[in-house]
Amino acid sequence: MNDLPASPNEETQSGRPTLHVCVTCRRSAPDAVPLGHTLYKTLLDKADTARVILQPVSCLAACSSGCTATISMPGKWAWLLGHLNPDKADDLLIYAGLYAASKTGTIMPSKRPLSLNDMILGRFPALLPTPQEPT
Repeated sequence: MNDLPASPNEETQSGRPTLHVCVTCRRSAPDAVPLGHTLYKTLLDKADTARVILQPVSCLAACSSGCTATISMPGKWAWLLGHLNPDKADDLLIYAGLYAASKTGTIMPSKRPLSLNDMILGRFPALLPTPQEPT
């Protein structure tokens, strides 16, 4: 799936979350175009790339959870998201905006779009600079 374009201006900017979308995710149709590929292309068509960085990735190793993605920004929790499909693209972009606006990256279930109530598979600590030992 290397034929997929990345969103413009891929450099990390502090005000934009990065959404890595698994483009190899396929549910029960092994010969069909992977549903994750379709989700990524749908997001590319809909996303405001000034607000979110979209990146394709091959296999997030959460195959039993359908289409998967991660969202991250420096200094915030990173999240593994699952049970996604192209129909949820608009809500996923709303979630990305809420994530960007949050202080820690945590969006309570009551604050995110209802279609995404079962999407959280896990979270990971923020990437923070490692304190340097005094010399």
